[in-house]
Amino acid sequence: MTVKDIETERKRLIYRSWHRGTREMDLLLGSFADAHVPGFSEGELAQFRQILSHSDPDLYDWIMGKEMLPANLASPVFSCLLACRFEKTD
Repeated sequence: MTVKDIETERKRLIYRSWHRGTREMDLLLGSFADAHVPGFSEGELAQFRQILSHSDPDLYDWIMGKEMLPANLASPVFSCLLACRFEKTD
């Protein structure tokens, strides 16, 4: 990917994070995306794209710890998302 392609992908993923369909996931994923996606590498962007491909109810259950995260979804980006879910922002 070119630098321009990567920047376009970052913007697209941030937009998709804020427009999920449920307000709870908009806030969780949108806030995370704003804080982290601008610094993601191409590989991390691919991991986040995979996360966003799942439904809001499944993601919410995994993030909140209501359901076990499937092993095939475990990634450094998902670990970061889990670590950041209750981070206080100003």
